[in-house]
Amino acid sequence: MTENKMREIKIEKVVLNIGGVAEDLEKGVKLLELLVPGRKPARTRSKKRIPSLGVRPNLEVGTVVTIREGIEDVLKKMFVAIDGVVKKKQVSENNFSFGIKEYIEIPGMEYQRDIGIKGFDVTVVFKRAGRRVRLRKIKKGKVPKKQVITKEEIIKFMEENFQVKFI
Repeated sequence: MTENKMREIKIEKVVLNIGGVAEDLEKGVKLLELLVPGRKPARTRSKKRIPSLGVRPNLEVGTVVTIREGIEDVLKKMFVAIDGVVKKKQVSENNFSFGIKEYIEIPGMEYQRDIGIKGFDVTVVFKRAGRRVRLRKIKKGKVPKKQVITKEEIIKFMEENFQVKFI
C-alpha cells in the first residue's frame, strides 16, 4: 500500500519574533539580522490601546522575520539551544512554538555587546498539499477538517525528523 501524497506533512515556514519598544526593538532588529543573514526583519505595529502597558495604536511593538528556505538548518540550531525538548502544551493545530531565552545558546552565535542578552520566540508552521485552496483570492474553496495537522501528527513528525522530545 502506498502513502497518499496529499496527506504528506511539510514545514511551511519558521517565524522568529521579538517583542519590545524603542531601544529594545532596535536591539531585536539587529539580533534577527544576525540570526537570518540576508533577510530584513519587518516591524509589527499595535492596533489597540492598552494603557496599563503603555501601548497606543500604531506604536511599533515588535519585529518578525519569516524563513521559508533552509528551514532544516535553522531548526536544528534552534533545537540545540533548547536541548531538543519541547512541552506538549506548546503544540497546537498546524503549528508549535517555543522560546529561546538567550541567543548565545545557539551554536555559532557569540555575544554582541550592542544587543546584550536577548531572547526570542520561534514558531514552526506545518502544511499539507491543498492548503493554498483556502488561502488564495480567486476561486477560494473550503478545506475539510481532515486536512488539519493534529497535535499528535506534529509530535510524531518532529520526533522522526528532528529527534525532538515532547514532555
